[in-house]
Amino acid sequence: MPMVTLTKTLDVTPLVRARKRWGYKFHMLLCWCIGKAAAQTPEFSLLPVGDRLIEYDRLAVNTVVLTRDGGISTCDIPVSANLESFNRDYLTLTGQVHDTGEPYELGEAYMVIGTSALTGTEIDSAVNLYAGFYNNPFLIWGRYRRRWFRTVLPISFQFHHTQMDGIPAADFLQRLQQEIDQISRGFFSVHAG
Repeated sequence: MPMVTLTKTLDVTPLVRARKRWGYKFHMLLCWCIGKAAAQTPEFSLLPVGDRLIEYDRLAVNTVVLTRDGGISTCDIPVSANLESFNRDYLTLTGQVHDTGEPYELGEAYMVIGTSALTGTEIDSAVNLYAGFYNNPFLIWGRYRRRWFRTVLPISFQFHHTQMDGIPAADFLQRLQQEIDQISRGFFSVHAG
């Protein structure tokens, strides 16, 4: 089955405002919203591995980390509905990867959602080729763009067609926008989960 890529431009104004207001990292907030939207999408609990479809009950978001020596490594962060808990894990684990240069993996008990931020440039879309061994859903984005009083971010979402069809994938992107919009309701509402 092929990998499919959908692209959508998200309004990330609430994330930019939360970064300024509360001191959170933009990237952490976006990864948290991705995890929350994925947790509400049943297809994210399934992953094609070889000729099987494996069901998971835990999710993680993977991010690329710049290491102290100028290289890159990856870091799995367990999805949490609670922003403070996710932020604590994000800062601790990405800090560990930054300092050691060693990847941090949660293991096979987690279905991992890959992410990559190419913030050095504005991109409109990114499409990966099917590798046959990494079937995990993957989101990639570049630098966000300021448009009048809003800030937007084009994002590409790649998924394995065995895992989900286009409608659930599009619904996930809509849920992602809704999770981002939830942040604008205030600090206390995002801490309630």
